[in-house]
Amino acid sequence: MTQKLTNQRPKIALFEPDIPQNTAAIIRTCACLGAKLEIIKPCGFLISDKRFKRVVMDYMNSDEIEFYESSDHFFKSKENQRIVLMTTKASISYTSFKFNKNDTILFGRESGGVPNKLHKNIKNRLKIPMKKNMRSLNIASSVAIILAESLKQTKFI
Repeated sequence: MTQKLTNQRPKIALFEPDIPQNTAAIIRTCACLGAKLEIIKPCGFLISDKRFKRVVMDYMNSDEIEFYESSDHFFKSKENQRIVLMTTKASISYTSFKFNKNDTILFGRESGGVPNKLHKNIKNRLKIPMKKNMRSLNIASSVAIILAESLKQTKFI
């Protein structure tokens, strides 16, 4: 895959992920579907964690993973780029949203999403509709659903 093509694909961003197995599964999903993964530190685990390594296998060597030291660094690098926040607090379903080829799709921490100040500053906020009284899907499942829809809409799959 050429660098030019990769730059036009959606990017998945994880805000301070907490659970090593989820992050490892997301790394594998992004590697297999050709999406770039961006991880905003600090993480709630060490990359050397054996639970992380067991799930990530050899996908961690991908050139398509970028780490940001903080959310400030992440948002500064995204000036003039569209960020789409996936949140259970949104009113718009991902099924009624038009994804662009170069979107960055942001997912919050498993334990608490993104801070309110970030939530309020992101214009595009989407949810995955669920049955009433259900709290949330696993983040790895949510990433797979949204990434597949984004790739479908932008004609990459």
